Amino acid sequence: MSNLDLRPAPRRCGGEGWSPPVRELQRGRQVPLGESTMVRRLLPGLGRRMVGAWCFVDHYGPDDIAGEPGMQVPPHPHTGLQTVSWLHDGEVLHRDSLGSLQTIRPRQLGLMTSGRAIAHSEESPRDHPAVLHGAQLWVALPDAHRHTEPAWEFHAELPVIRGGNGLTATVLLGTLDTAASPGRTFSPLVGADLALRAGTDARLPAEEDFEYAALTMSGAPEVDGVPLTPGSLLYLGTGRRELPLRADTDSALMLLGGVPFEERLVMWWNFVARTAEEIADARRAWTAGERFGEVHGYSGARLAAPGLPSVPLKPRGRTRDA
Repeated sequence: MSNLDLRPAPRRCGGEGWSPPVRELQRGRQVPLGESTMVRRLLPGLGRRMVGAWCFVDHYGPDDIAGEPGMQVPPHPHTGLQTVSWLHDGEVLHRDSLGSLQTIRPRQLGLMTSGRAIAHSEESPRDHPAVLHGAQLWVALPDAHRHTEPAWEFHAELPVIRGGNGLTATVLLGTLDTAASPGRTFSPLVGADLALRAGTDARLPAEEDFEYAALTMSGAPEVDGVPLTPGSLLYLGTGRRELPLRADTDSALMLLGGVPFEERLVMWWNFVARTAEEIADARRAWTAGERFGEVHGYSGARLAAPGLPSVPLKPRGRTRDA
């Protein structure tokens, strides 16, 4: 998925600082995506730029797209990150400059490693389900791996933990408890989809050196005693051995976590880099039709890169004042 902001600000990501257990509710903002989809952008935000290596979180839907085109995101570039496509309802057709063509359905993992450079598009198929609901997430690649060769992975089957007391967890990236996702990762992290039946009262094992956040997808779960509504992101800090979860109604959320990402980054438009010069070079290459390859089969023009900001692009810390 792309950041379609025509005036993208330089995002301050990466850097020092660990947080003890906290309960910080992150406020998202409405952002148009393509021609007909609105998303709630929850990371990066005004105060919290990252959770572990997770550096970008969009939540969209549930949207009624019966008789509508649905998601239509033209070909666009990425560097220095992985994209994670995750659906609760609907279908998304992925194309990329490696020649990949894949329809992603609910609870299937679409994982794209941009590495040095890749381009892709995302769209609702012509004949698509009536409801579209999901999340799009980015993972920042550490310096040792950010120039790796681009790759696409699709995993229709993922490990599921049935923890009792009404809790079921699907592990989409990393490791949770004893279950490990088949998706390739480059830093210690976890991404899991949690389903809570009405009456759930459970405790999920956690890693003390991980920081965590919970993205509410549906229902009205309570995470560590905090009641949440769909589309909200609760940052939880580090230092936890377990995470209390409750729900009086059927609910769903995504758990995102990882070791705090210590590198200082520049994130602008669809690029994650370390210097302003790298950002400018990636923009130049995309504009010139170099390096990123072509996405074949999408009916429409590719995205044009916005102009660079007038303020200097500087690598910054992982929170607003870091």
